[in-house]
Order: sequence, then C-alpha cells, then structure tokens
Amino acid sequence: MRTRTIVTATIAALVASAPAALAAQPHQAPGTGVRPGTQFSAFEAQVLTRPQAVLGTDGKRHLAYELVLTGTTPASLKVTNVRVRDARTKRVLLSLSGRRLSSHLTKLGDAGTPLKNGVVNGAEAAFVWLDVAIPRRGPVPARLDHVITAKVQVKGGPTISGEYTPVATNRRAPVVLGPPIGGGGTWFASDGCCTNDTHHRRGSISINGALMVPQRFAIDWYALDDQHRSWTGDPTKLTSYLSFGRPVVAAAGGVVVSARNDVPETTTVPEPPTPPAIGETTGNNVIVRVAPGVFLLYGHMQPGSVRVRVGQRVARGEVLGLIGSSGNSTTPHLHFQVLTRPTFFPADSTPFAFERFDLVGQITRRIWDDDLGLQPTPVLPYAPAARPGVRRHQMPLDRNVIVFPDA
Repeated sequence: MRTRTIVTATIAALVASAPAALAAQPHQAPGTGVRPGTQFSAFEAQVLTRPQAVLGTDGKRHLAYELVLTGTTPASLKVTNVRVRDARTKRVLLSLSGRRLSSHLTKLGDAGTPLKNGVVNGAEAAFVWLDVAIPRRGPVPARLDHVITAKVQVKGGPTISGEYTPVATNRRAPVVLGPPIGGGGTWFASDGCCTNDTHHRRGSISINGALMVPQRFAIDWYALDDQHRSWTGDPTKLTSYLSFGRPVVAAAGGVVVSARNDVPETTTVPEPPTPPAIGETTGNNVIVRVAPGVFLLYGHMQPGSVRVRVGQRVARGEVLGLIGSSGNSTTPHLHFQVLTRPTFFPADSTPFAFERFDLVGQITRRIWDDDLGLQPTPVLPYAPAARPGVRRHQMPLDRNVIVFPDA
C-alpha cells in the first residue's frame, strides 16, 4: 500500500478545501482498521529529551526542553499556536502565540534566527523552545503532550490543529550538589536555565546523525568583585579576569572518568578564538561520575592545572584544577553542567540544584564570554535581587548573581 501517496493526496485535499471540510478527517472509531484517535498529521514532531523539573530561584519548577517540527506536506504552514498540556487531564500548562511564539520559534540549523513569519515550508524543520513553569507546589504531570495549530498558506486555506508527541517526564529529582568553585565569593551565572535565547540553550547540534542539545542546562561561571566587575586592568590579558586561577572543586564525590590537561589557553582574548577541533571544545576538562547516568563536567581549565587522573576517586570539595580559558572559550570562566554520559559529545544535558547559596542580584543585560572583555567598562549592569536571601536545593536561573559558601 502506497501510504505516502495516500497521505499526500489527503493533505492536498485539505489544502484545497474550505475549513469546514476538515470535518472529513474525524478521529477513527473501533472497527475501522485504524487505531482510535488516529489522524493524518501536517508535521512530524519529536522531543529531544525527557523533560525533568527543577526548582529555580523564581520559586517555580521548570521543564525546559525542545519540540522539533518538520513540515510533511507540500503546503507551507504558518504556526499560530503551540500548547503544552498535561496529557492525562488535558490541562494547558503553556500556550504560545503571537510575539511570544515568535521568540520561541527558530530555524533548525540556525537557532539564533526566528522563523520568518512563523512559516514552516514542506520538508523544512523548526525548533520550538519550551519552558513549562509550574508553581512550586503544583503537580508535575507524568506525561505531556502538544497541540499545534497552523494556517495553510494558500488563499482560503484552512486552519488546522493536531495533537503531537506525548512524552513521559523524568520523575527523578535533579542531583543536588555543592559549589563547583572553591573559596566562596560572588559569581555570575551566565547563559543558564531556563530562557530560550542563550547560546547554551540554543546550542543544537547533530552528532553522529542524532540531533541533540548537549548544553541545555549548562552554566558559565564568572567571578565578580564588590563593584560588580568581572575584570580589572587590561582586558586583553587572561590574568585581568577575576575568575582566572580560581580553584575548580568537586561539587560531589565520585570517580573521574575523563581528564585532559594539555589544551593551550586562548590567545585572542577578548576576541573569540577560531572554533577548535571537536575534541578540544571544552578545553582542559574533568568529567566525574557521581551516580548512574549522572556525570559532572568542568571545562576550560588552565593547561597543566588539572590535578586528577582517570579512575581516581574524588571527594566533594577536592580541587580538580584551576579556571582558565582553554578550548572554545573567549575569556576565563568555568563551564559546568550535568551530563547523562561520560562525554560532552554525544550526551544529554539535565538540570541540577545546589545545596545552598545566597541569591543577591541579577545582571540585567545579556553578556557572555564572547563580549565580556569588549565592554566599555568592566562593571556589569546589575540590579539587586527582587527576593534576595538563602536558597536551598534550587538551580540558579540565567544571569543570577549568587554567593557560594566556601567549599
């Protein structure tokens, strides 16, 4: 049976019809030879991870993940609404439309570019970047599903709506960690959870033919002084950055499964370096297995500073190396994240929480390592936190400024 021909002909009929003709595609009943609830779809849809809730400093639990839509018909389809629901109760948890949808909808392969007019053409693919925020005491659904509404882009074309891609949520609690940096102090959490516009969040890539977002929950850590400066003196020198040389420590005890110590420092600071080979992306790094399927990655350390070897057991708070700017790094910082495998490529990125920290403020403008040293002044734009104070078992959100206890 030529199924593709049937689907194409059916969709073509829908495209040519008035909206009322969509009633000709009912949910199938028993006895039809088709599973109940089955309909033809205008999109192929996939989710790249099992969403896992984490409590953020805003008091909400966040399920951050991606929906990838591919047009499966000859017609162009303008996505007008995306809803995420509790798959069991059908309660809507997130609804995106208008400008809000536009900022969450980008091209596949060019995640920094919004999808023009929200239109997905035949055989084109697009990302929908999702952050489902649930009240702290609200239930986290066991399964989520997605309702996509789109308008067929021909004169008099109908608006069509379909249910897509039920996905089971990850019911495990995120791993709870100690500080990844020794000596305490004030730190800027750059490009972290759970906004959709950071280079970590939108860092989609295909590895060995599999599409993934390996840095979804990664945080880049920068030390700040009491004037909210990240560097002093000459920004072309690595030693001018307050993060440089600070100790990287084990945020949890475990076994070292990967360590590298020979990648040279960036020489183009404060300009971005030429992207390195795939094996040098995280520079000098350590990966520690702390539980089954839970690996901690510490990246961009100084060459020669890594103090541990593969197979070594490390204790929480033990020094692993020193913050540097090796690999794909413009200015000194610690790249830190949780992985599901003992490799940065391939892997999935899952959320984590810290046992304790103080939330003190917020950097009010998007600044990351590619432009940190290019600012006219080392003082970062800062505002006090709306609700400052001690946070326990929470994940810092993007651009939070926090104080870690001395590990």
